[in-house]
Amino acid sequence: MAQQQTGSRKRKAPAVEAGAESSPSQGLAAADGEGPLLLKRQRRPATCRSMVHYLKVREVGGWGPAGLQGFDGEMRGYAVQRLPELLTERQLDLGTLNKVFASQWLNSRQVVCGTKCNTLFVVDVQSGHITRIPLLRDREARLAQDQQGCGIHAIELNPSKTLLATGGENPNSLAIYQLPTLDPLCLGDRHGHKDWIFAVAWLSDTIAVSGSRDGTVALWRMDPDKFDDTVAWHSEVGLPVYAHIRPKDVEAIPRAIINPSNRKVRALACGAKNQELGAVSLDGYFHLWKAQSTLSRLLSIRLPYFRDNVCLTYCDDMSVYAVGSHSHVSFLDLRQGQQNIRPLCSREGGTGVRSLSFYRHIITVGTGQGSLLFYDIRAQKFLEERASATLESSSGPSGRKLRLACGRGWLNHNDFWVNYFGGMEVFPNALYTHCYNWPEMKLFVAGGPLPAGLHGNYAGLWS
Repeated sequence: MAQQQTGSRKRKAPAVEAGAESSPSQGLAAADGEGPLLLKRQRRPATCRSMVHYLKVREVGGWGPAGLQGFDGEMRGYAVQRLPELLTERQLDLGTLNKVFASQWLNSRQVVCGTKCNTLFVVDVQSGHITRIPLLRDREARLAQDQQGCGIHAIELNPSKTLLATGGENPNSLAIYQLPTLDPLCLGDRHGHKDWIFAVAWLSDTIAVSGSRDGTVALWRMDPDKFDDTVAWHSEVGLPVYAHIRPKDVEAIPRAIINPSNRKVRALACGAKNQELGAVSLDGYFHLWKAQSTLSRLLSIRLPYFRDNVCLTYCDDMSVYAVGSHSHVSFLDLRQGQQNIRPLCSREGGTGVRSLSFYRHIITVGTGQGSLLFYDIRAQKFLEERASATLESSSGPSGRKLRLACGRGWLNHNDFWVNYFGGMEVFPNALYTHCYNWPEMKLFVAGGPLPAGLHGNYAGLWS
């Protein structure tokens, strides 16, 4: 533990944490009302009697299926643009857990999370109840003892939401759980990564890719019906049986001329339509792989902002990758062969972009200063706060960037906090992860203090 220093000796600056990041809303039903026909005209559909609804439907082409689909898409776009300014925060108590690095919605009220203290848990956002999930152990348990202090950096659900991929007790291993029961299925601890897993992406319901600090990406195939019982292991302490598997392919990130030793894979994102996998490495490069039964690298691009590239997301609607760095988000439209969308600056004091997500044309940015920003990639500008309506005018953009500031969370007042931060009571939380539940218009956000030595957490439900 750091000790109080006196005299003219300068304190060494604390390290910064290296940590990190649903479905669209349902459409409107359109069914004709049953009953006798009127003598001179048919009864209008009974789905909605709002005049606004009627005028909008008329604008997009009448009451037919195509018109309703157009109206539904228009309303979704309107909802995603207006939702952020309507959200209000309710903080969740996570006790003394340290820094939430990853999260995903399991259902309408449960979110699964992973922390720096290597805890996998499910939190009920309504009751606040926390259920811890046992981590999967390597066949050689002693190997895990050498990897303490990293935590769980990635949690991803497969497309059908029947499997969950995350880290094991040994952060070098890939753990797979069955959903919704969270029973263990298999553990990728054989001939896989030699260092911490930082990222996971699903290519299909049974194929996942992991990216590691050892500079490799590994492709794994999960087939619950074909796992050989001979590789299953039952621990002496009564843990359930699960298979131990090896990757189908492992590929190394190419070494860059500049900073060749720092090719750690930090984030992954999958372009499912083209069977492509994007990867970001800490040496400042974006890599694109063709991902089928094996991995085949297509290209590597030097990023315009190459400091602290720690998060990556992909927009299916626009076929665009977004990379979060120390103070910018860079956009890559590989169909154009160049970067034709100007980067955005987070303007958050250089504390970094810590989490990213796309929904339609809006990208949500979680920063190291405890704030959420929202950027319209079509308009290439941040969403703005709306000015208050007056007697002379209706409400409209105020010119001020919309910024949601998250709450204080919990901070451990330990010796490191006293020695390096002078007992500062309020410390912003880095938002390492966020995930949307779009059908219910909810946003889960979590993280913790940015300096590596500080121990604390934040979690909040925005709805």
